[in-house]
Amino acid sequence: MRKVTSMTVHPLPWDHDRLVVRRGRRSGVTTMVAIHSTALGPALGGCRMKAYAGLDEAERDVLRLSAAMTDKCAVAGMDFGGAKSVIALRPGQQLDAEERHAVLLDHAELIASLEGQYLAGPDIGTGPEDMLVLREQGAPAFCLPESAGGIGSSSGPTAQGVLAALRAASGAVFGTPDPAGRRVVVCGFGSVGRLVASGLADAGAEVTVSDVTEGARADARYLGYAWAEPAEALALDADILVPAAVGGVLGTDTVLNAPLIVGPANNQLVDDGVASSLAARGIVWVPDYVASAGGVVYTVAREVEGLDHATAAARVAAIGDVVSALLSDSAARGTTPLAEAAALSRRRLGGVRTAAV
Repeated sequence: MRKVTSMTVHPLPWDHDRLVVRRGRRSGVTTMVAIHSTALGPALGGCRMKAYAGLDEAERDVLRLSAAMTDKCAVAGMDFGGAKSVIALRPGQQLDAEERHAVLLDHAELIASLEGQYLAGPDIGTGPEDMLVLREQGAPAFCLPESAGGIGSSSGPTAQGVLAALRAASGAVFGTPDPAGRRVVVCGFGSVGRLVASGLADAGAEVTVSDVTEGARADARYLGYAWAEPAEALALDADILVPAAVGGVLGTDTVLNAPLIVGPANNQLVDDGVASSLAARGIVWVPDYVASAGGVVYTVAREVEGLDHATAAARVAAIGDVVSALLSDSAARGTTPLAEAAALSRRRLGGVRTAAV
């Protein structure tokens, strides 16, 4: 990793408001926040803790993720902008409890220094207890433990939003939203992937799962799912593919044998041009930031607006209506669902964004 000063504001290669990088004074670990847009309000985005090969890779990740959050909030109709933060561990770095606490305190200081422009939540590598540490240090954070007045994990609402998106897309592609009898491959058996798999299996789908995590295969078989090796999962013959793990898995040359792709993984496409390639191959891909919006929609409804569970859950279910409209418009106009989602985001942002898809 290259040396990073205590606080560095980098020139931005994308249309971001700011990228702030700091090496923690307690931990020595580099953390960063990318704020893409505050045009609609304070910027929301998860706090990701993972190992990166170098800071360039971490910066690319946080920039792209934060841009997707702007679109996610805009398309979902929320008055918030998009941001993301990253705690960039070194390859192979493992933190004990004391070291983890120090890293979180460092990151909380960075977030607090942004004076409310960035509102954090859990992401890969972090959870509600970590958000409590951030909040206790003055950093605005959501999804605190229920014992502390938060909603806890947002995995459940995220999964429900994916299922709503999947049913709507199934209606457009197969003529019925019912997943019963559909062959579905869920790539990623983490907290959200497990809930999506469970919801589909309960509805009568034939579910196959895949994951690189040790022990996932035994868990999957114990729960009654078929198993696929990670290297083979994307290419399986299926009706629906659900990317629920890492991003960057769909490229122009990726072998795919499912006519519909809907999943919660962030940044599934290698680049936005892949959307047109998928459409040309007869594959309907629902933009990830649309399908995965359930968690942030539910969290804002409960923790910001103070709505009850039923009302917040109804907003999550309405993701299905958004997907139906996007697919209908893309079919009528001969565009891609991604192009329609990006156009909807730009309309909501009042022309602030100019990036083309």
